Amino acid sequence: MVKKERKEELAKLQKTLGYSFMEVKLLNKALTHKSYVNETEENLKHNERFEFLGDSVLDLIVSEYMIRKFSDYKEGVLSKIRAGVVNESCLAKLARKIDLGDYLLLGRGEEMSGGRNKPSLLANAYEALVGAIYFDSNLETVAKVLLPSIKKEIKGFIETPESRDYKSDLQEYTQNKMVCIPAYKVTKEIGPDHEKQFEIVVSIKNKSRGKGMGRSKKEAEQAAAKMALEGFRNN
Repeated sequence: MVKKERKEELAKLQKTLGYSFMEVKLLNKALTHKSYVNETEENLKHNERFEFLGDSVLDLIVSEYMIRKFSDYKEGVLSKIRAGVVNESCLAKLARKIDLGDYLLLGRGEEMSGGRNKPSLLANAYEALVGAIYFDSNLETVAKVLLPSIKKEIKGFIETPESRDYKSDLQEYTQNKMVCIPAYKVTKEIGPDHEKQFEIVVSIKNKSRGKGMGRSKKEAEQAAAKMALEGFRNN
């Protein structure tokens, strides 16, 4: 039984989500940490089972969205993007956007140690929220409620150099189109050892095709390969 005051509190979160639970007790369970259950005499259950469910649901809705949206991406690239979005850091960020920490039921120890702002705790609570919405409705509803904010994170990750293996893409392109492989060369090293920046040029058939900077040779090579690919696609 969810108390009246708690229902009123959770109504604010539901308004933020744009989703009203048919069973508010499911939302309350999703936001109940085991530390609270261990310290209270109330007949409550913690959120770890919903967390387990939400993890699978998130993987599914993100995977389905990417399969439909990025039909030309290879499986390895899609896996990398999903891993870059469905992780503790990103899920904690999504939780903070809806002030999820404010609604958590925590034990005194977690409360005193700043549990409402712990990335691990927030990420787990977000997964539990996903599981609760799914349990209260269906997969389509979960996607409708949560996917808009997740899409922004996917877009942001795709725009980072870490999201794609441009070196592999460039090598595949040159092997198929030009019957050769790219060659990478360090042309400059800038800064002290602890803050070194590398400049790398990628050449194809002895012609410079791209230049990249990075904090590591690998990062610089990826940037150079990306520039080369963009050059080929724009011609």
